[in-house]
Amino acid sequence: MSPLFNNRNRMGDLIGTKKAGVELADHVRKRGGAGLFRRFRKNRSALFGLAIIILLVLLAILAGLIAPNSPTPSPPDLSLALKPGFWTDEGVPGMPLGTDALGRCVLSRIIYGARVSLSAGFVAVGISLILGIALGVIAGFFGGWVDSVLMRLVDIMFAFPALLLAIVIVAVIGQGLDKAMIAIGIVYTPQMARIIRSSVLYIKEMEYIEVQRAVGSSNLRIIFRHVIPNSVAPVIVYGTLMLATAILDCAALGFLGLGAQPPTPEWGAMLSKSYQYIVGGAWWAATFPGVAILLSVLGLNLLGDGLRDILDPRLKT
Repeated sequence: MSPLFNNRNRMGDLIGTKKAGVELADHVRKRGGAGLFRRFRKNRSALFGLAIIILLVLLAILAGLIAPNSPTPSPPDLSLALKPGFWTDEGVPGMPLGTDALGRCVLSRIIYGARVSLSAGFVAVGISLILGIALGVIAGFFGGWVDSVLMRLVDIMFAFPALLLAIVIVAVIGQGLDKAMIAIGIVYTPQMARIIRSSVLYIKEMEYIEVQRAVGSSNLRIIFRHVIPNSVAPVIVYGTLMLATAILDCAALGFLGLGAQPPTPEWGAMLSKSYQYIVGGAWWAATFPGVAILLSVLGLNLLGDGLRDILDPRLKT
């Protein structure tokens, strides 16, 4: 039998193995998806966290219909400054959570603030995902000096506390909500790069990757069709947890005056302008924005912990 005939048979076996592997992967993916959904429904903490996040997202989307007043009236009515809410008879009609120091409705600003805070968190995490996945895939897939150089840069960024590094970046590129989102996205990039790199180092040694190389697939095709899709499970879990921290850091930068600028209704900026009135008895002006931050972080942490428990194969029964 000729070597050419043997080579054709081997190539046919490889192609057949590739097709069988794809069919098996699709079958396992379908069955695994159904199993994950059943496990998610049984995880009460994850469902509770998801309910909180859905509620906040609905508030952000429907803010124009739900909010009883404008979040930034022009000009503000200073005669309504620091009025209490529904719990006293001195409350202003239509402002159930009271007013802030400029007479603006606290409830309306919290509802509109959901748009700002959630958008800031999602954009910051999106930036870190794009940069982190790019760095992690390049470092893990190609290895060698490329991996060494990129990971040393990541180590340098890890040497700085996250919030301090974000403050430095904002101080360099300028104040504002958009600058704060960019700064937080850059700060969280090293963590995402480390996570995706560890997954890529394991996946690139799998047999189906060797099959792809044997049939002549390019590195770009292998990366985008096989490596990245099979590396997203830990990214989803960590991205959910990172989203909670990003919202908290955006609020911290807003509290320091480096994030959203007045009169933008952002939860951290609302705290920054109202915390000094707590000792004077106007506790509602700072308490309710703080509760909004608490609920968003709690919901995302519960959802992230639930997803981690569901996707971790060691916890399957």
